[in-house]
Amino acid sequence: MTIIPIPATTASTATNWYAGYPGFTNVRHPQAAAKADMPTHGRPGQTIVALHGELDIASAPALREHLLGTLHHSARLLTLDLGEVSFCDATGLAVLIGIQRRATGIGITLHLANPRPQVAKLLRITGLDRSLTVHPASAPSAEPALQA
Repeated sequence: MTIIPIPATTASTATNWYAGYPGFTNVRHPQAAAKADMPTHGRPGQTIVALHGELDIASAPALREHLLGTLHHSARLLTLDLGEVSFCDATGLAVLIGIQRRATGIGITLHLANPRPQVAKLLRITGLDRSLTVHPASAPSAEPALQA
């Protein structure tokens, strides 16, 4: 399992649910704007990308490019952790839909995990919770929500 936290906006920073989780080591990626946490052990076949900040028209192009690059190195299951996404607009939804289509086309399953209530409501209102696989936050530990 690979966990790659990236900011939706460069000004946002947040503590991740896996911070301090046993078995994770912080590793600096020269190409990434944020640090990547690589587990010393984990479930094979899963890549987790933790998003932070606002997913809007300003951040969507950079996020789209990063996620497209991630698809080429992703395991069969790609999970986008939305736990630290504070806002999402139509452009952000378009990125999620586009990434899902690309992932499906190359045999990767996309899951969304831990959306905050306002993002979960947006997915529900738009009906995207029926076409995207969404795992709500269920407990203080988000790990069960990320299991396939």
